Amino acid sequence: MKLKTEVCIVGAGPGGALLAYLLAKKNVSVILIERNKDVAKEFRGEHLNEEGEAILKHHGLFEKVEQLGLLRMETLEYWVNGKLFKMIHPQPNIGHLGIHVPQAHLLMAIIEEARKYPHFSLMTNTRLLDLIQDEKGCFKGVIATHEGEEIFIESNLVIGADGRFSTVRKKSGIDVTVRKHGYDLLWAKIPAPPNWEPSIKMALIDGMQLSVFTQARGYIQIGWNIKEGSFSELRKQPFTPFIDKLIKAFPQLEETVRRHINSWQDFVLLDVHSNYTETWGRAGLALIGDAVHTMTPTGAFGLNSAMKDADTLAAILTRETLSNIDLLNCAAQRKKEVDKLQAIQLEKEQNFATQFLIYS
Repeated sequence: MKLKTEVCIVGAGPGGALLAYLLAKKNVSVILIERNKDVAKEFRGEHLNEEGEAILKHHGLFEKVEQLGLLRMETLEYWVNGKLFKMIHPQPNIGHLGIHVPQAHLLMAIIEEARKYPHFSLMTNTRLLDLIQDEKGCFKGVIATHEGEEIFIESNLVIGADGRFSTVRKKSGIDVTVRKHGYDLLWAKIPAPPNWEPSIKMALIDGMQLSVFTQARGYIQIGWNIKEGSFSELRKQPFTPFIDKLIKAFPQLEETVRRHINSWQDFVLLDVHSNYTETWGRAGLALIGDAVHTMTPTGAFGLNSAMKDADTLAAILTRETLSNIDLLNCAAQRKKEVDKLQAIQLEKEQNFATQFLIYS
């Protein structure tokens, strides 16, 4: 099967979906492909900051997401030995310290709006196989499988929005530099106790960060930093003393933790790293989001940065500029902002323990 479009976007996460919607609004034909059958797959970086909120509001999407469900964080708290010792409240003009938005809600709202435009097409269960290039090396589309059938999508521009292990990036030959941060992350999602207030709670356990984030729909997310590569040895040790440290840090979680976290298998291990590329695109191709600048969980910048990439790129793309897009200037603008954010992440990670020096 052969298809033709002006822009083919690979990856229907928040960045890819938002870009597809914004381009369809500008009468640019877009095919958005996603390897999963359901675009509303579970995602762990689901917190909007002020920038992400502003982008959604600017494009008339925030209210639609809010109708589906979100949760504003009311406090940032630091705990030591089961006691609260510092609390930060939001600035009145902002009204929150981050917003938890289930990815399903975010993507549903964006794609529902995109489907109102005839120039938008979503193809799920579609896996990228290769990129198409002309004799001059310019990218002209993709080869993929859609529900088992090989398809060819011809396009003026290919966008890689397919995550930290981007196939588009690999197939285009763009090099990436990976930076390890010295820690891995144990992640768990459990029901929140009754009357749990929307908050972000922090503790220091064995010199490493432990975070508890309230989520919409009555859950909390636990993010527990451990030394990089240590999990294989850690899981050989008894589980109870390990989980007792979590309960000691946040005693109010004891009942729900003991009910829902009973073994090492109840945690998901996440490999934490950041990466960046010097090249954000080539002739006929551009990268956005984690495909070009993977973030660590620190500061919850990843989701928001992907949407900012999409917003910035959509602003300079029109049907007339597709074949002569100034990707260099677009990338230069965003690269400075991303470099700054990744530096902030490193600083926050390195200085996290100083929040607790009063008790050292």
